[in-house]
Amino acid sequence: MPPGRAAMSVTWAALPFLTLGYATPFTFAAAALWRRSAHLMVASAAYIGAFLLMLTLLPDIDKEAGGTRQAVGVLIFLLAIVGCGHAFLIRRKVFDPHGLSGVDNEKAIERVHRDRALRQRARALVTGDPALARELRIGRPDLPRQYNDGGLVDVNHAPAEALTLLPGVTPELAVRIERVRAETGGFVSAEELSAMAGLPPALTPELSEYAVFIP
Repeated sequence: MPPGRAAMSVTWAALPFLTLGYATPFTFAAAALWRRSAHLMVASAAYIGAFLLMLTLLPDIDKEAGGTRQAVGVLIFLLAIVGCGHAFLIRRKVFDPHGLSGVDNEKAIERVHRDRALRQRARALVTGDPALARELRIGRPDLPRQYNDGGLVDVNHAPAEALTLLPGVTPELAVRIERVRAETGGFVSAEELSAMAGLPPALTPELSEYAVFIP
């Protein structure tokens, strides 16, 4: 979970211990109202009952024999120690009930934006210096290389196995593209590729994003 929420959950779970049990019923009651959980409602009712019993016994702690003092000690232990352990045990369910703490969508979004930028730069390089683009092996995931092109595939030079990395291109379509390429000498755009190789029109937009056509 995010650092701020994680810190809040730890503080919430530590309150029973830090307040010697006095905050325990309120801690669980607040969580029960927030999450509308039957388990939390039952727990908060139990802790409220223990808290009220402790408050009832406290005025007589010096008047009675050790039995009252012992009972108060047990109640404090229940509220402070047991309550704290209970809170730490369920804190993730309270603050992350859907288990989304391990999902880092922001990094996934950043990765997509980064790859888009890499593809744009690689395309600019292909347009400005095709020879350098070929030397850097842009669009050739089948070859060892150091340049990161963001996932481009050079339709005019990549083998059929690499062509299947393009969205929607099956092994059968890859073989067809390879055959038409050999007959025509290559392609200049995703639209021409789709038309000449007889690809489904729905593939053209995605092919435009990932396909590159180096002369």
